[in-house]
Amino acid sequence: MQYETITFDITDGLAVLTLNRPEKMNALTTQMRAEITHAMQRGARNARAIVMTGAGGAFCTGQDLGDASSTGKIDLERALRDEYEPMLESVYDCPVPTIAAVNGPAAGAGANLALCADVVIATESAYFLQAFARIGLMPDAGGTWFMPRQMGFAKAMGAALFADKISARQADDWGLIWEAVADDEFDAHWRRRAAYLANGPTAGFAAIKKAIRGTYDKSLPEQLAAEAHLQGECGRTRDFTEGVVAFLEKRPARFEGR
Repeated sequence: MQYETITFDITDGLAVLTLNRPEKMNALTTQMRAEITHAMQRGARNARAIVMTGAGGAFCTGQDLGDASSTGKIDLERALRDEYEPMLESVYDCPVPTIAAVNGPAAGAGANLALCADVVIATESAYFLQAFARIGLMPDAGGTWFMPRQMGFAKAMGAALFADKISARQADDWGLIWEAVADDEFDAHWRRRAAYLANGPTAGFAAIKKAIRGTYDKSLPEQLAAEAHLQGECGRTRDFTEGVVAFLEKRPARFEGR
């Protein structure tokens, strides 16, 4: 598939998906959502880790209200079900580790697209904004699910009602993201993090994702049983054998991945 609104590259097991409408601050269109979904599915099959980032000075500012497919009377429910949900699920359910490298403003659905990733690394000059109330809407694209779980009820409610900007440093302090990084270190930093994941134990990472993603729906005994099952699967992989041998030989492990 030839992409027009994103770029996508896989090198040494690492896929980098760049939202590529810098003149529109990478705002989302119908075509862009379809292309993100397609690229994420490709990455899930062919990469060992995936990074999403933005071209230019923004990560993503949410829905492009000038998109030709969104003019006039917008059927928001249809767009969310038919276009946003497949895109968000392609990120959230991806079997390999995902990073959102938030290089600038992340607003509306763009903020929540970032929060779908396993890890969010933001440059310190970035910010997160649930802008929906400013145009008479409520947070969507998973915002009402991610925010209370990641930064608590009170912060989530305030962010949704007041539509205030949350700086990357605040987001880090509140637990909304993994880390905020100085602007001049940002690119090299997320690339190091991504390379670590792309060279790591793919099956082990998949088990980590499955266990932590599923914990909210389980009691402690159920979670302990899930851990035992998943750990048993990890223990039968070549990566586990390699990890133990490398530890005993005091050398870096060489994980096979796929």
